[in-house]
Order: sequence, then C-alpha cells, then structure tokens
Amino acid sequence: GAAVGFGADGFGAADGFGADGFGAADGFGAGGYGAWRPLPVHDDGVLVWVQLDGGPGATERPTLAARPSGGIDAVITKIARCEPEDVIANRLDPWHGVHLHPYAFSKLRVTVVDDDALEMDVTYRVAGRFGVPVTARFHCPGPRTIVMTIIGGEGTGSVVETHATPVLGRTAPDGPRTAIIEATIAASDRTGFRFAAQAAPAIRPIMRIMAARLWTDDAAYAERRYALRTATASVS
Repeated sequence: GAAVGFGADGFGAADGFGADGFGAADGFGAGGYGAWRPLPVHDDGVLVWVQLDGGPGATERPTLAARPSGGIDAVITKIARCEPEDVIANRLDPWHGVHLHPYAFSKLRVTVVDDDALEMDVTYRVAGRFGVPVTARFHCPGPRTIVMTIIGGEGTGSVVETHATPVLGRTAPDGPRTAIIEATIAASDRTGFRFAAQAAPAIRPIMRIMAARLWTDDAAYAERRYALRTATASVS
C-alpha cells in the first residue's frame, strides 16, 4: 500500500498496510535517513493513518466517527481521476443511489436534510425483488470523509466510512488522482451475528466485492463531475 493524503487533522487513511508489520520508518531512527523521515502513524484497528502535514490544526490522532464494537470490517481502495470534493459530492447526493445502483437500492426517500447530516429510508436489495428496509444517516466528520450509519432496521449501528484522499506526488495529463478508501464495519444485534463474526475471513471478500461494484459506478460519477466542473471553469 501507499500512504496518501491528509485531512484537516493532518491525517490521511492508508489502506493495504495490514494490522501488523507496518512501520513508517523502521530502523531509520527519530532523525530519519538521508531524504527519508519518519511520519506519525495511527492504527485504529481497521485503517492505518499517516500524518503528512503537521502544521496548524493537526491533531495527535485522526478524527473518527463512532464505530460498532464486535463488527466485521472490510476495506477497499479505488483510484479515481478527480479531486476529493467530487467523491464527497457523490456520497452527498443520496438520490443517485436508486438511479445509478438499481441492482442494490430501491424505494429511497430522503427524510432529513440539514447543515449537520441527511437521513433517508431505503431498501437494500438482497436478491432480485427481495430487499431489507433500513434508515441511514450521512454526516461528514471531516472535509474529506463521509460516514453512513444505519440508524434503523436490519444492521443498526453498521458504519461505512468513505475517505477521499488526494494522491500526492502523482500527476497525470488527464488530471489529479484521488484514492477512495472505504471501510465497512457491519454489525447486528441478532443472536446469530456472533456466529457470522466467527466466519469473518470468509465474509470479508464478499463485502469487498459488493463495495467495489458500487464504487465502479460511483467513481465514474465523480470523474464525470470533475470533467464537467473543470471544463466549465476553463470556459468561463
């Protein structure tokens, strides 16, 4: 994996390092070696964070939303040709779900929109015409992070964190790159969930496949938004 980007707190999520065996500067010492310098890191148990910007506003740890305990976590990373704001705009457009992902969502109704969050009732398709109704809440704990929390229905307490992180030092003729790092933490108060948790190694790949399918569509949305936004700006 590669350490990419940072938010207002100076931290950026970095997927792919694993829960152990990662050191920002193993063997370099506090002073670094040559052009290499150690960077502050934080392992929250699901993601590893690297603080690239220690300037004003930086904190000792990244700002995290509440997560369920004992959940099953899975993480994916996708690189998109856009800026972080285009990824966040996609997630803050709840109405796109049933139009862009009809195989996954139906019967979407936005119930709350205010300065802090938005909430909606939506049915998550399980198989064909069968689905599970839930109530979801979206909020942004940071400028490059959006969190969806299931607050009603099946899987209450489950969380999906989407971190839009600029890929530093990587330029291309067709525009910037953003790493979409998404962590899903599934939880349930059903008695049988503890048995499902024991099968987490088998369940995680399925969770990753489902998330990656959604982000294939959503990355195209974000890239199209970036293309239209920058084309309009160049004309004006």
